[in-house]
Amino acid sequence: MSTPQAALTVDFEYFTHLPAYRGARGTTDLSAVGLDGVTSLLDAFDRTEATGTFFIVGEIADANPSVVRRIADAGHEVGSHTQTHRHLSELSESERRDELATSKDRLEAVAGSDVVGFRAPSFDTGPDHFRTLADEGYEYDSSVVSCRSIPGWYGGEHETELPSPASEVDPTAPDEIAEVPVSVMPGLRLPLTGTWIRFFGVHYTILGMRLLARRGIPPVLYVHPWELVDLPAVEGVPKRVYVRTGGYMRRAVRRILAEPFEFVTTGDLAAQVGSSRTDASTPGGGPGGASQPGSERK
Repeated sequence: MSTPQAALTVDFEYFTHLPAYRGARGTTDLSAVGLDGVTSLLDAFDRTEATGTFFIVGEIADANPSVVRRIADAGHEVGSHTQTHRHLSELSESERRDELATSKDRLEAVAGSDVVGFRAPSFDTGPDHFRTLADEGYEYDSSVVSCRSIPGWYGGEHETELPSPASEVDPTAPDEIAEVPVSVMPGLRLPLTGTWIRFFGVHYTILGMRLLARRGIPPVLYVHPWELVDLPAVEGVPKRVYVRTGGYMRRAVRRILAEPFEFVTTGDLAAQVGSSRTDASTPGGGPGGASQPGSERK
């Protein structure tokens, strides 16, 4: 029996990129809060010979290009997390396109590799999202979380759990774009990671991974480098942001990567959607990617 696949992805923004910080009364004089968390993540990946995808805010590449090169040189995929980590639904069409195009250009220039994957901040997308991605040269998206509706957060809009053509999420999406959704707990339909791993604990996440694997669904998880460091106290930042950050999350990441999964990039999972399409168009080929029924403003 083959080893099931999973993806541990990283949304690489700084603590100061969080809407929870930007809307707070206080501030911090510390810059690049979360940068040290990248070292912890790279060490954890290296220890288990795993690979992952880092969805990186473009302006981080402008200010700290060496960390982006370090990620790429370690064999991990570099994807875009916009240029400035603003919510796309709050921007004009031209601003949204600039967030996607500029971040892609900057990240490619620094990483020395193509950037074909995208994840929206807070999973917040704008109108014609998939068409805009295709126009700007992206090949896949990972901004869908098929969770229950969480008032004041996100959810309730999608049911897709498997990597699939984006047209299964939005019938108007271009054929060439794939969607790699972030995983939720079967039945409960809450995300397996993000805030939820810190609220419910790493054993909750691992249980969800195992349940999904039994259903043939590759778990797609996400963490932030700022979650792995000791955060500065800032007046007005909600207490939930501080729950189990630092040492707990460093241990949790190591525990997840020790699970008997083959940890691959999000791009690897997206490429399998393309392979399934090819098989489906070949006589005797199998079916293409299928969807299974089944925000927090970070």
